[in-house]
Amino acid sequence: MMEELTSRTLGALIALYEHSVFTQGILWGIDFIDQWGVELGKVMAVRIIKELEEGSEAGVHDSGTAR
Repeated sequence: MMEELTSRTLGALIALYEHSVFTQGILWGIDFIDQWGVELGKVMAVRIIKELEEGSEAGVHDSGTAR
């Protein structure tokens, strides 16, 4: 148990969680990087980069992506 929740202790907890997920993926032979959301992000990034390079208005995206 931690005495106090600070940005440092919260960061340590997040790092510990991420490390445990990584370790489980290695042990179970799961490619946890190859996820549908990651793949969608790659496809959207290509589209958005093209829009930015052309100087055109943002395409049809949700409000967070459009910002």
